Amino acid sequence: MPIKKYLLTGLLVWLPLAITLWVLLWLVGLLDAIFGGVLTGLTALTPGSAKEMIEPLRHIPGLGVLLVFSALLITGALVTNVAGRWWLAQWERLFTHIPVFKSIYNSVKKVSDTLFSSNGNAFRTAMLVQYPRAGVWTIAFQTGTPSGEVAAQLGQDFVSVYVPTTPNPTSGFFLIVPRAEVIELQMSVDEALTYVISMGSVAPGALPARARK
Repeated sequence: MPIKKYLLTGLLVWLPLAITLWVLLWLVGLLDAIFGGVLTGLTALTPGSAKEMIEPLRHIPGLGVLLVFSALLITGALVTNVAGRWWLAQWERLFTHIPVFKSIYNSVKKVSDTLFSSNGNAFRTAMLVQYPRAGVWTIAFQTGTPSGEVAAQLGQDFVSVYVPTTPNPTSGFFLIVPRAEVIELQMSVDEALTYVISMGSVAPGALPARARK
């Protein structure tokens, strides 16, 4: 029926926009909530006259996003010079001497340095691997190569990969597979993620369903 066709086409047009706006609104709300918590702490620590100046800030929508963005920008600018790097080293030295906290902080820092470093190879290459059994192929992303004891046990001709789940790629499986058993793909990481999230319905270079006649 034409009505059903029009409804599905309209859904394909508006659904990506609606989901994008929902994610952005959720992120703004999360940052505003964090900012509100900071204001609550400041209100409890400041005298009565200062509270009257802090309280109106709680009701400005999006202010938390602006302040977080500004703080990240200023922090990035500061740590790019010698003095900023020295203060960063003192900051990290303090955190790495706190029991329990240091384990979490060090683990998160190593992962973030690996993922976001411009010199790293994590998530720079999409590939095909056989998973969960031989003969069944899926999309994976190379996260590096084994090192330390793992490399000593397995040898050097292995790669570490992350196999995302569908349609939520934020969860998945970490595998170490022989390099000879993976196929590197020419598609970009963004194209591969789109292919995974769409459950194979949007192949790299393919037109969306609404654009096809």
